[in-house]
Amino acid sequence: MDFLDPLLLARWQFGLTTLYHFIFVPLTLGMSLFVAIFQTIWYRTGNVKWLHLTRFFGKIFLINFAMGIVTGIVQEFQFGMNWSSYSRFVGDVFGAPLAFEGLMAFFFEATFIGLWIFGWNKLPKGVHLATIWITVVGTWLSAYFILAANAFMQNPKGYQMSASGHRAEMADFGAVLTNPVALTQFPHTISAALMFSAGVVIAAAAWHLSRGRNLETMRPALKFGLWGMIIGFVAVFLSGDQLGLVMVETQPMKMAAAEALFNSACGADASFSIFSIGTPDGTGEIWSLRVPYALAFLSTHDFTGCVEGINDLNHLYATQMFPQFADQVDGNFAPILWVTYWSFRWMMGFGILATAIAAAGLWVTRKSAKRPVAGWMWKLAIWQAPLALFGILVGWIFTEMGRQPWIVFGLMLTQDGVSPNVPGWTVLISLVAFTLVYLSLAIVEFGLIFKTVREGPAPLPDPGAPDPSDLSVEETPSTVY
Repeated sequence: MDFLDPLLLARWQFGLTTLYHFIFVPLTLGMSLFVAIFQTIWYRTGNVKWLHLTRFFGKIFLINFAMGIVTGIVQEFQFGMNWSSYSRFVGDVFGAPLAFEGLMAFFFEATFIGLWIFGWNKLPKGVHLATIWITVVGTWLSAYFILAANAFMQNPKGYQMSASGHRAEMADFGAVLTNPVALTQFPHTISAALMFSAGVVIAAAAWHLSRGRNLETMRPALKFGLWGMIIGFVAVFLSGDQLGLVMVETQPMKMAAAEALFNSACGADASFSIFSIGTPDGTGEIWSLRVPYALAFLSTHDFTGCVEGINDLNHLYATQMFPQFADQVDGNFAPILWVTYWSFRWMMGFGILATAIAAAGLWVTRKSAKRPVAGWMWKLAIWQAPLALFGILVGWIFTEMGRQPWIVFGLMLTQDGVSPNVPGWTVLISLVAFTLVYLSLAIVEFGLIFKTVREGPAPLPDPGAPDPSDLSVEETPSTVY
């Protein structure tokens, strides 16, 4: 392996910076909704504890939002620096949803989050509440436009080839935005973000409750987090089912690689493997533990359905669909199987584990529980926080690695998208520099969040204090920005 190979280094750099950026994205998407809900409850009830929760988790949201912006900017530069051939090929199509993300969605986010931050006690309560809800809409719109751009890489729609045949051009922007992959990937992404945000709420509440602090505010926060995790998982499961059907239709090789299914199978033979061992050359199976009919149903919603295998798809791609690319990939259009196989299972495993902990948490904290929550249970509730995030990250590894060897499915190979005149040593230097800078930023980010969690919301007023509903927001003791 050539460790100064520009393609290898460019892929590592983009993959690492993308995953690092996506550490912050789901918390922004999910936490904005939690903050909006908490503020809505305060607006409707006048109960000051919901104001405390709004500002407490709002501070976590703002810290994370700022870091997400900083890390996201780097993504744009890499298209021109390391992937100029790809940018020239797909820029006419890819640029449109990215422009909408910046000009419209980010405009909503930046404008209304500023109004929300500085509008306390300056805007009418109803108007101020609207600003956080518009911020939620802005963050979700931003996610959709990014997913629409990514969906074009998975399933090209709404384009036509230029007269020279060297560039994809926009033909139907509506088709780009309504790509079936984007329509199913969006609810799946938002639901997973809600799970991670719920995990952070659970961990913060559990940290205080285990120490007997801020009981009146953290008990309802814990319940919100536990139910949010379970509701998010149900939504992830349902949206993931639909996304799987679309994946089978648009990228059958990805599903075959996720299952390490070498030969096409139907009915009972189209089974889902819990564990599998393959041959060293990756062309066959030695042993596996399987659930009959499961893969057939997941792929087709029919227990007697058929699923295409890797070997059959390779033959189809090389001889009929993409013969012009066959020599470049030596006739093998399959991704790295161990990556897709295990990332698919880790994605599900992390989500199931996080949800199981939340369900157990609801049981041990129910009103009729006769035993106090044990110390180790509180620790488990605290340390479960990153489980959903791990599931999200390996899910994106599966999504992007499962598309290989394509950078745009059926149109351009990844090896053809890298910048032709960028030497490997320059990519290596920037990779090392980004890693060191990002490590420093991560220390600052997580340090600020941990500090915020430890400080917690301000204590509730004493019983003899004035009614908080009669005070202005500035007079109400609470966490400030």
